[in-house]
Amino acid sequence: MTLPLANKRVLVTRAAHQAGKLSEGLRAAGVDPVEVPVLEIHPPASYDPLDHALQHLYGYDWLILTSANTIRAVVQRATSLNLSLRNPGPHIAAIGQATAEAARLAGLHVTLTPESYVAESLVTALATRIQGKHVLLARAAIARDVIPDALRKTGATVNVVDAYQNMIPASAADQLRAAMASRIDAATFASSSSATHLAEVARAAKIAFPLAGVKAISIGPVTTATLRELHWDPAAEAQPHDIPALIAATIQVLSA
Repeated sequence: MTLPLANKRVLVTRAAHQAGKLSEGLRAAGVDPVEVPVLEIHPPASYDPLDHALQHLYGYDWLILTSANTIRAVVQRATSLNLSLRNPGPHIAAIGQATAEAARLAGLHVTLTPESYVAESLVTALATRIQGKHVLLARAAIARDVIPDALRKTGATVNVVDAYQNMIPASAADQLRAAMASRIDAATFASSSSATHLAEVARAAKIAFPLAGVKAISIGPVTTATLRELHWDPAAEAQPHDIPALIAATIQVLSA
C-alpha cells in the first residue's frame, strides 16, 4: 500500500546520534527523511568550570539541566570525578519532557519540569522556588542567552557552566548539496542551533537561505524565534515541544 506522503522528502537536521526517533516517525507516515546533521556534540573549551561546580554541588540549591546532551555530559563528568549526583543534592529542574526522561534514566530525581527554555516559562516555574537560592545552570556553550539574567532578577544567584558545545560536521555542506539536488518539501528543526547551523552550512554550500520552497517546522518558541531572525517563518510549531509533536506537525503540514 502506498502511503499518502510517500512522495514527500523532509530534511532532518539533528545530530546523527539523535536523528533516529525523528526519522523513524516520519518514515512510518511514508515520508522520506533526508538526514543532513548540522550538529556534532563536542566537549566545551574547558571542563574546569563544570568540574569545579560539580565538586561543589553541595553549595547549590537547584541544578537546571537544559537537554539530554547536557545530562550526558554532566553524568560523564561526575562519573570521571567519582561524584554522585543523587540524593542528598540540589533540586533538579529538567527543561522539557525529553530532558526529564533522560534525567530519570540516568538515575536522577527530577523535582520540576519547565516546559521550555524560555525566560517566561522558567521564571514562572522557578521564581518563588529560587529566590535567594544558589542555582547551577548547565547548558551548551552559546554566545547569547538571556535566561541567566532573567533568573537573577528573581533574586537567585546563578552560576552558568558549559557542559558541551555544538559544532558543524565537516561533511555537512556536501550532504546539503546532495540533499538539495532533489526536491525537499520541509525541514525540521529540533533546536535553535540546528537553525543557525543550517544557515551557515547553506552559506558554505552556496545555497540560498532560507531554502527556497521548503517549509520549516519548529519544535518550540525559542527555535521559532531563531528561524524568524533568519527570515524563515515556520509553517508550524510543535505542541507540546517534543519530537513526537514535531513529527505530528510535519505530517500535518505535508498533508495540507
